[in-house]
This record gives sequence, structure tokens and C-alpha cells, in this order.
Amino acid sequence: MIQIPKSEYARRRKALMAQMEPDSIAILPAAAVAIRNRDVEHVYRQDSDFQYLSGFPEPEAVVVLIPGREYGEYVLFCRERNPERELWEGLRAGQEGAIREYGADDAFPINDIDEILPGLIEGRDRVYSAMGSNPEFDRHLMDWINVIRSKAHLGAQPPKEFVALDHLLHDMRLYKSAAEIKVMRCAADISARAHVRAMQACRAGLHEFSLEAELDYEFRKGGSKMPAYGSIVASGRNGCILHYQQNDAVLRDGDLVLIDAGCEIDCYASDITRTFPVNGRFSPEQKAIYELVLKSQQAAFAAIGPDKHWNQAHEATVKVITAGLVELGLLRGDVGELIESEAYKMFYMHRAGHWLGMDVHDVGEYKVGGEWRVLEVGMTLTVEPGIYISPDNLDVAKKWRGIGVRIEDDVVVTRQGCEILSGGVPKTVAEIEALMAAAQEQVV
Repeated sequence: MIQIPKSEYARRRKALMAQMEPDSIAILPAAAVAIRNRDVEHVYRQDSDFQYLSGFPEPEAVVVLIPGREYGEYVLFCRERNPERELWEGLRAGQEGAIREYGADDAFPINDIDEILPGLIEGRDRVYSAMGSNPEFDRHLMDWINVIRSKAHLGAQPPKEFVALDHLLHDMRLYKSAAEIKVMRCAADISARAHVRAMQACRAGLHEFSLEAELDYEFRKGGSKMPAYGSIVASGRNGCILHYQQNDAVLRDGDLVLIDAGCEIDCYASDITRTFPVNGRFSPEQKAIYELVLKSQQAAFAAIGPDKHWNQAHEATVKVITAGLVELGLLRGDVGELIESEAYKMFYMHRAGHWLGMDVHDVGEYKVGGEWRVLEVGMTLTVEPGIYISPDNLDVAKKWRGIGVRIEDDVVVTRQGCEILSGGVPKTVAEIEALMAAAQEQVV
């Protein structure tokens, strides 16, 4: 399985420390274990920022970066080895493993952090931390600071300034390395196979969760430990609910199915949406809406590149969709005026995409200094225009009601424009109908 190499984590830590002020320290906790119910835990998933700097997969850990520290700049607090607990919960790296396998210069038991960390903070002018994102850890941090303050009369020097780590770390995460793009391409390939499998398995009379099961099977078969987010399998009128999650309705002949699903590999997400007919054949109205969304996505791809700003792709989809809705008679009026008044939002109410990376809605500012950010090589994002015609919209002809279509792909900005990472799923009407017809013939 493709993974981020250990050398890259070291490079990231070094790059972050190079941006930190002199005489400073950065402190970042691992994600807490989340309880599902009573004494049952959710499958553990590491905090993205912590993972980005360490690659360390365990809970109850704290990363400490101290530029210029004589005995090593990277300190990791983590759980000790414990044969009895490991019998029940699995192997732990321990302090030796933290150094040997995960590149720590120094490692201490997490149970000793109250005694050791104040001494590492003492004398540092500035503390970088993920302030506000983990209130419980913030309280611990202030306890450690207060320990130092209580000894000020003995010459101890508490830090003078506290700085949110986010603005440095999240800007770094916005630019993907070749290794990161390789992992994201792997996740997209697995997810593409899952979408194809769902199309091939689709039949009237099955349930939405029947297709979700096909997705999950292909994710796990490909080596992914979990979906990157809760899969959306929305048929019929459910396709007009943007974040539909029930996935329990019956698939009906004549309806569309909208699947928004992707897996993650090594904590990197994919995010793909396809919409297709339950019976394998688009109706004239479904085809018209689908091809309009697809046309708008193609326009967005053309508006992505290192010389373009973030909002140009969205603006391109709005122009195509608004003009198309007028042509179909779903909107009436001058296209420019309809765009200006945002009349299209009755049918297209979300933006054309978002940053993608370790979080499915990844970190990074969309505006810089009040202006849309200019795209740069290595940035990764989704392109996901859609049209949703509410089943309760009495202002349109009945034949259009309840049609929901979204098409989403993952792209990386290149010197030439953009590369589509998720191109392994059929996307044209002809391709989808041919794939589904072939699958149905095999069953017969």
C-alpha cells in the first residue's frame, strides 16, 4: 500500500520549525479516542495536523517541536509498552519505537508529561499550539504554564506569547508534495473502482444501502481502512438532499441514484460523486440536466490553473448552469441578470468545490487579503457542480421535479492547468449506459 515516506514527515517538521520564531516551542496533541457507546470505541483516526507532522498513529500522544534544542528538536510523548494492554488493544510503539520507527529525537512516557513538559517550555518566549480546537488540552497547557509562573520568583521564565499553529501548518498542508499526490491518486483509483462496482450492481428493488455495501467492499478490498466521510447514496427525491445520509430507501425504476463517496489512504481523502439511472437508461429530462451539469464541470476544469484564482471555476459553472436552465425553461430572463440576482441558487445552491487533502474539506484559506487566492501548482481540490430540482417545486413542470444531479472529481493544479485524479469512473451518458447495460447482460 502506498504511504507517505518517513523522510517526508521529517521534512515537514523541519519546514515548520524554520518558520517559527527564535526561542519558541510548538505543542500538538493526538486525537482523543471517541466513544461510540458505553465502553465501545469508534475506529481510531489520528488528528490530521498531528498525523501531518508525525505519521504517528496512536492516541494519547503529544508532539513537541523545539527549534535549536541541544538534545534533539523533535520530542514525542506517547504510551509506554504494556504487554497486558497490548494483548487486548494491539501493539504500541513505546518510546523506543517512537525513536526507531517514527523519527523522534527523544521520547518520553505520556504519563510523565506533567513533570517533563514544563521544563521544555520554560525559557521559551513563544508557544505555538492548536488553540481553541481542543479545549481540554488547552487547559492542560495552561496548567503547565502556571507551573512555570509559580516558580518565577526562583528565576523561571514563562512564555510571553501564545500563537495559533494553524496559520503556519494549514498553509503548508495546502501545497501537496509528489508523495501526497501519489497517495491521493491511489485513494481516487480505489474510490473509482467502488463507484463502477455500484453502477454495475444497481437494480430496481435493491436498497440504497445495497450500493453502499458495494462501495465499502471495494474500499476495504483496495486497502482503505475507512471511508473519508459518510457515504451518500441518494435515490429519487433523496438526490435533492445535499447531505443525505439515511441510505435506506428502495431503488425505483425510473429514478436516478446520486452517490457521493470516497475512501481515504494513509489519512488522505478522495471525494467522488456520480449520478446514474437505476434502470441504466436516462430519461430525456434526466439526460438534459445531467449533460448540463457535465458541461459546467468541463468549463470549471478549463478555469483551473496556476494563473487562475479560486473562484473562477465556480463562476464558470454558474454561467453554464444558468444559461442552460434558461434554455430548458427552468429559469426565465436575461442570463446576466439571473446571475447577478443569484436566481440560479434555487437549483444550484452550493459552491463548485473545496480544498481536498487529509480532511475531505481540507484546510487552507480561500481568500488572502480579502481577494480570492490564486491557485498554485500542487494545490488539490474538488470540482462538483450540481442541479437539484425539488420534488415540491410547483414553479416547474412535473417532469423535472425530483431530479438531483451532481458530478464531482478530484483534481490537482499543474503547470498546464489541472490533472483529474478520479478519472476512472465513466461520466458521459453513453459511457454510463453502456457500462450498466453490459452489467445487466451478464446477470441475464
